[in-house]
Amino acid sequence: MTVWDRPEPPNRPVPLDRERIVAAAVALADEGGLEAVSLRKVAARLGAGPMRLYGYIATKEELFDLMVDEVQAEILPAGAPGDWREALGALARGTRRTALRHEWLADLLGGRPALGPNGLAVAEATLAALDGATDIDTAMRAMETVGAYFTGAIRREIARLRAERTTGLTEHEWQRASGPYLTKMLATGDFPALGKLVHDGADVDPEASFETGLEWVLDAVAARLAPPRTP
Repeated sequence: MTVWDRPEPPNRPVPLDRERIVAAAVALADEGGLEAVSLRKVAARLGAGPMRLYGYIATKEELFDLMVDEVQAEILPAGAPGDWREALGALARGTRRTALRHEWLADLLGGRPALGPNGLAVAEATLAALDGATDIDTAMRAMETVGAYFTGAIRREIARLRAERTTGLTEHEWQRASGPYLTKMLATGDFPALGKLVHDGADVDPEASFETGLEWVLDAVAARLAPPRTP
């Protein structure tokens, strides 16, 4: 039995339900990351005894599943996508926007399929847009390919944001601080390709980089979905 179809215990003496528990857990994670979330800390925020939470949630992993499903409501498209490309693009962009609001989500992306009602709704909306464009197995590979791209890109972006907070240096400040060492290493002539990148490469912001990579991946998916040419 999953956490979604397990009955909730009576709501007493402190008013409590899974919705309140999950909201408190999301707030804690938004403030301090997943390491700030425990059943004890959630119970304290709600003014309830920790043992009461076990009537609603058996493990911290179940709590994480509920938290992911809660924020996946923010990924749901407002309307039906026009086609498969719009649907996969909306999934990628919506996940990135949600992860930037809830950075802890990046740590939970890429695991087992999300089985909560919001997660199922997101998957249904995306698969429905692919229906008719290809067979179901190819549709799944398309979703997995785009998912692998945005999961990696989001984790990298969040990792850099965390590094900025840890070091107190922005990306540009870190680059300036590392400049003398990098200049010395490039001057050895051992890294010509890196030297060309440093001197000639364009400085692209994270959103533009994400969009470029996403379009490349979608182009690759489109090539696989295109019907073979007849001789």
